[in-house]
Amino acid sequence: MKDNYNAFVDEDIIVEPLKSGDLSGLTFAVKDVFHIKGVTSSAGNPDWLRTHKPAKENALAIERLLQAGATLQGTTITDELMYSLNGENFHYGTPLNPTAPAHIPGGSSSGSAVSVSAELVDLALGTDTGGSVRIPSAYCGLYGFRPTHGLVPIEGVIPLAESFDTVGWMTRNAKLLLEAGNALIGETSLSLEEKPFTNFLFGKEGWELADEESKEVLSLVVKPLEQSSKSKWVTIAQEGLQRWANCFRTLQGIEIWKTHGDWISKVNPSFGPEIAARFEWASTLKAEESPSEQILRKDIRTRMIEMIGEGGLLIIPTTPGKAPLRNLSGEEIEKRRSQTMQLSCIAGLAGLPQVTVPLTGQDGLPIALSFIAGPNQDVRLLQWINENIEQFQLNN
Repeated sequence: MKDNYNAFVDEDIIVEPLKSGDLSGLTFAVKDVFHIKGVTSSAGNPDWLRTHKPAKENALAIERLLQAGATLQGTTITDELMYSLNGENFHYGTPLNPTAPAHIPGGSSSGSAVSVSAELVDLALGTDTGGSVRIPSAYCGLYGFRPTHGLVPIEGVIPLAESFDTVGWMTRNAKLLLEAGNALIGETSLSLEEKPFTNFLFGKEGWELADEESKEVLSLVVKPLEQSSKSKWVTIAQEGLQRWANCFRTLQGIEIWKTHGDWISKVNPSFGPEIAARFEWASTLKAEESPSEQILRKDIRTRMIEMIGEGGLLIIPTTPGKAPLRNLSGEEIEKRRSQTMQLSCIAGLAGLPQVTVPLTGQDGLPIALSFIAGPNQDVRLLQWINENIEQFQLNN
């Protein structure tokens, strides 16, 4: 393997499988926030690397893939302390998006997405707090999955905002996305055959955020579902998705400063300008000043679970459109970040599983479609995607 894409922090870290299993013969990379015995994670920042010690044992998610027969092959670049959706690292550079070289790969699991998209490994682990698996998967033409919060063990992973943090994964095909899910999630009592998805919900505000090109392509793809007798258009957020995104951003920021504020105050690490500004903003937040945000979050989860139910799927664009160009700054990139967060905060606030499916836009660049299911419907959702890919022409 030769990394010509700046995807890896260390491509020479190899951990052999613990036994044979369904993933035997396959390789996986991990975002440089997962503990690997004897290795110090950088979390995307040289000062973090300098001030932390090697891990004493592997993260549990890594152990599950090793138990299933897969071989760990390399650690991948992340945005600094996972606090971005762009994939551009001030210290270590930006991984090259294999499907759209002039465009960002998306973050913060940028290196993981690029390593899979470039076919350097078969699958990769990332973390998804605010969209950090779903967004780079969408931008790099991959299947990506954010599980129900708390379903996949996050022990041995550097936290960002623990009540939102999840371990996610990405692959080039739906079959492997499911097989990796079986290994990471374990046994499930819910069978797709016994409990098929029957209700297809289209979130109005989510589709309004998509640009015209994406809307045109995605609408054609979902037409068979939209014509189902059990489909309907729904209002996701009575308050508006911008209000939801603000709620997410505030609660996440409070948790981030609680998690990393002491280290930042003590070490005074060097951050890239945009990351430094986000941490500075997070430092001004006070948990006791935001009880309304906690109340709204709880209400959102209740409403979303009731809306989707066990037999429903909420269908939205993963992102507003294709990946932005590299090296953008200022108002343009912040507007896109805000729109993207409005889409990604839905599953994050409700703690629900979301799969993103790769499609191709009119100009040949990746765009993506997402399906959100009810809590703990993860394996059913992955099975449904695997079984219906061709029927609904999701691979256009």
